[in-house]
Amino acid sequence: MKPKDRPIKVKVEDLQVGMYVQLAGSWVEHAFVRSSFLLKKPAQIEKLAKNGVAQVIVHPLKSTVQPIREKKPNYVPPPPEIKVWDNPLMPENFSDILKDATVSPDRKAGFIYEASLDVMDKLLKNPTVENITQFKEGVTDMVDLILVDDETSSQLLKITNHDYYTFTHSVNVGVLSVLLTKELYGNASPHDMHELGAAFFLHDLGKINIPDSLIAKPGLLNEQERLLMREHPRNGFQILSDTNHLSPECKIIVMQHHERNDGSGYPLGLKNDDIHVYGRICSIVDVFDALTSKRPYKEALSLYDALSIMKNQMSHHFSQEIFTDFVQLFRQ
Repeated sequence: MKPKDRPIKVKVEDLQVGMYVQLAGSWVEHAFVRSSFLLKKPAQIEKLAKNGVAQVIVHPLKSTVQPIREKKPNYVPPPPEIKVWDNPLMPENFSDILKDATVSPDRKAGFIYEASLDVMDKLLKNPTVENITQFKEGVTDMVDLILVDDETSSQLLKITNHDYYTFTHSVNVGVLSVLLTKELYGNASPHDMHELGAAFFLHDLGKINIPDSLIAKPGLLNEQERLLMREHPRNGFQILSDTNHLSPECKIIVMQHHERNDGSGYPLGLKNDDIHVYGRICSIVDVFDALTSKRPYKEALSLYDALSIMKNQMSHHFSQEIFTDFVQLFRQ
């Protein structure tokens, strides 16, 4: 490696957007999801300063903006305990944090949620075979934790964010659907919870083929736009098929999460028992998150108002038995 390409220490006040930085220590110590990342906006630099970070290591080869070097630069190698990945989908410390008994449930839940948002954003932008494979491996650890750790599960329920972006919505639906499945079947479930967890998170994968302008449209869709939007279950089905990740669970959830008991759903117009229980679970959670999220054309509803509308105005859409169990999630 040439001297000008070697990593160097840079003070936080000298950082610029476009630099690829590496922090010392784990997430528990510095409160960032990743130990290495590209600075994409000034807010990231401000967050580093607010968290007491004095200096970081900058990797010139991974940066789009090069650091200004002193005449006698103090070159340093990366800390040996930190792995530097080219472009990992999952945070390198994801599994370790989940299994660390010294991390409190609220911090663990916060890490899971923030990491999931970051991962879903990357995955939806680039749903390759490698990325989907990495994602499903990471979801396995998270599902295992939710099934056995009630305190962390409770904290996750409290922190679901309700700004409606596709990746935020996917994380909310993924987390709540796993919690609902746990409520229905308990910890000793005969279902493949790892595949189910991945499928719940990937339910809206097909929206990557829908124009952003349509997803973020500040108003109701016209008929042509509505028909285009209704193609996203088939789009997701095709993406998972092309990447060889179309498990039975993914096939059901991606295709059926917009089906309704009265046959008014899409894309297949299924009714009642023709809708698989997995599709019914995801359908309820999907609608709930849409109601409690701030959308371009509406304000977010409160928990009580959303559940009241679902019970009193939309009961013909859902399995009432599963809806009752869903309400029980919020009993605390």
